[in-house]
Amino acid sequence: MKRPSYKELDKKINESKQAVTLGQVSVINPEAMASDAIQLGFLLEHEINDVLLSLLDDIKPLQYVGKRPPSRSYENRIIASELFAFRTSSRRFGCKVYLKFTLFDNAFWLISLHKNRNKGN
Repeated sequence: MKRPSYKELDKKINESKQAVTLGQVSVINPEAMASDAIQLGFLLEHEINDVLLSLLDDIKPLQYVGKRPPSRSYENRIIASELFAFRTSSRRFGCKVYLKFTLFDNAFWLISLHKNRNKGN
């Protein structure tokens, strides 16, 4: 069986919701993320938890678009943690978005969040 399984992805989504609800959110590259946030129409600094909870409610395990097995981070703060990428239609933004994250040290780490840039999907 190829990883991650449906069950594993469902668990990651639920663990992510818990971490975000508890306010345990870190952004790996706030400068780059701020630009993408502006394009989506929200302020990273003030709305990120609400945005993430909305997106995590939208995503389903079948929308996983990451590698199998998941890629590992090379960023020092989250070194070797598995990266989970999803593409979903966002009710909040009214468009398809791409979301990549990891869970590390009981926190949700946002790697990427932007409008979908894949022309085929």
